[in-house]
Amino acid sequence: MRFSRTSKALGMVAIAALALTGCGAGGSASGSSSTGGDTSKVIIADGSEPQRPLMPADTNEVGGGKVIDMMFAGLVSYDPSGKPVNELAESIEGKDGQHFTIKIKKDQKFTNGELITAKTFVDSWNFGAAAKNAQLSGNFFESIKGYDEASAKDSTVETMSGLKVVDDQTFTVELMQPESDWPLRLGYTAFVPVPSGALKDPKGFGEKPVGNGPYKLADGGWQHNVQIQLVPNPDYNGPRKPKNAGVTFKIFQNDDAAYQDLLSNNLDILQTIPTSALKNFKTDLGDRTINKPYAGNQTIAIPEYLPEWSGEAGKLRRQAISMAINRDEITKVIFSGARQPAKDFTAPVLDGYSDSIPGSENLKFDATKAKDAWAKADAIQKWDANETFTIAYNADKGGHKAWVEAVVNQLKNTLGIKVEGKPYATFKEARNDATAKTLTGSIRAGWQADYPSLYNFLGPIYKTGAGSNDANYANPAFDKAVSDGLNASSVSDGNKAMNKAQEILLQDLPAIPLWYQVAQGGWSDKVTNVDYGWDGVPLYYNITGK
Repeated sequence: MRFSRTSKALGMVAIAALALTGCGAGGSASGSSSTGGDTSKVIIADGSEPQRPLMPADTNEVGGGKVIDMMFAGLVSYDPSGKPVNELAESIEGKDGQHFTIKIKKDQKFTNGELITAKTFVDSWNFGAAAKNAQLSGNFFESIKGYDEASAKDSTVETMSGLKVVDDQTFTVELMQPESDWPLRLGYTAFVPVPSGALKDPKGFGEKPVGNGPYKLADGGWQHNVQIQLVPNPDYNGPRKPKNAGVTFKIFQNDDAAYQDLLSNNLDILQTIPTSALKNFKTDLGDRTINKPYAGNQTIAIPEYLPEWSGEAGKLRRQAISMAINRDEITKVIFSGARQPAKDFTAPVLDGYSDSIPGSENLKFDATKAKDAWAKADAIQKWDANETFTIAYNADKGGHKAWVEAVVNQLKNTLGIKVEGKPYATFKEARNDATAKTLTGSIRAGWQADYPSLYNFLGPIYKTGAGSNDANYANPAFDKAVSDGLNASSVSDGNKAMNKAQEILLQDLPAIPLWYQVAQGGWSDKVTNVDYGWDGVPLYYNITGK
C-alpha cells in the first residue's frame, strides 16, 4: 500500500504528485523525521485481526496490510507525502511504458538469511498471479504479459511470459500494453518478494511470515485476536528505519474500548477516533490529535449476485438508494463536519480528481428523484414489501454503527421500505462473507489507497473479476474505459480517461459513494513524533517515547 519516485528509472512515464491539502495536524506531528525521544520504547497501537494468513499477495484489507507493510520491503516504498523512494530497487528503467528493466541492490536478505535476487521477485510475482494459488491481490499483476494465461480459471500455468530473469540483480518486465501509471504500483505489498519457503507452504508461512522490512515478527508474535508483536529488523537499512523498540498491535473488540485505553495511557496511538468521541476528542487529548485528509473513501457495495439488485431494475434501485441518502446531513450531524460528501469514486487528494463528473448528480440527495427511480424499478421487477434491505458493517473498528443507523433511517423515510443495519462482530468476519460472495444484502466498503492513482480506486474494485470487487460488478464498457486510461501516453491523459470510466460507474453504482475519509487519530502522553502518511496510516516507525 503506497507511492512514487521521479528518478531516471521511470522513463517516459510521468509520475503524478499527490495534492494533499488542508492538513491540520496537532501536537508534535512534524513530518517524517523524528526529533529525539526515547527510542527504547515499544509502541502500543490499535489493530484488527487479519482476515487471512500474512501472505503479501493474499492480503487486501487493512488489518493484515499494515503489518505486512512493516515486515516487508519491495522495490520502492512511499514517503509520508506519497512519493516513491527506492527500497530494494537500484533502478527501474523503461522508455516506452511497456518494457522495463529492473535492477535490484546487491546483498539484500530476508531475516532468515536467504538472499533476495531477481529470481526471488519473478518467482514471487508469478506465485501471486497464478490461479492455482488463489491470492486475493493476484489481479495486481494483470498488466504483465502472460497474466491472462496464468490467472485463467483452472489454469495450471505457473509463470507469466512477461517476466524474464537476466542475472542475479536484473529482471525485465513486458506489459501487455503501455500503461501510464504502472511504476507507481510497485510499492504496493502484492509486489514485495517472499522467501522460497513461502511458495512451498504459503499457509504455514502466513502464520509466521519472514520478511525483509523495517520490522520482523517477534517469537510467538501473532496471538490471534489478542495482539501482533513486531520488533525492529537490525539488518534493515532502508528509508523507514525504526526509531522505537517495536510496535505491538493490540486487537480490540471495538474502537470505543480502544479510545478508553488511549485516555488512560494504556494505548499509545489510535489510528481512528471512534464516531462516538468525535465531538470531544480534541478536548480530551489536547494537542495530541491529528485531523488530516487522506486518500480514502467510504462506500456501500451492493452485490449484483442478489436477484433484486441485478439488471436494469437493480441499477434503478441503486440510484434510488444513492439519491435517498443525505450525505450533507450525516457528515454534519454524525461526523461533526469532519467528512466531505463524496462526488465521485476516488478521493480529492489524488491528482486528476474532479467533483463534476457527469453522473455525479446521482450522489446528491433528492427525495423526489429517489422515489421515482424506485418506482421505475418496481415497474420492471416488483420489490417484495416484506423484504428487508440490510447494510452490513463490522462493529470492531471504525465506529460505523452510528452512520449506518442514520442511513437506515433516511432510506426508510424516503423510500418507505424495510431497512436494517447488519453488524458483524469483526472486520475479518465481514470480509470473509464479502470475499466468498455470500452476502445477503449490502456491505459498507470503502477503500484506503494502495498507491496514489485514480486507477487504484477503480480497477481493483470494479473491474470484472477484480479481487476486491465486493459487488461482483461486470461491465465490459467500464473495463475497456479503464484499460484506455492505463494505455494513455501521460498521467494527465490517463486521469481524463479514468474519469470517463467513472461516468459509467456513476450510472451503474455498483457501490454507493458516501464521503471522503479524514485521518482523525490521537496518541497518549507517553509518545512523541507522531504523524500520519498520505494514506491515513500512522508512521509507526517514526514514533518514539517521550
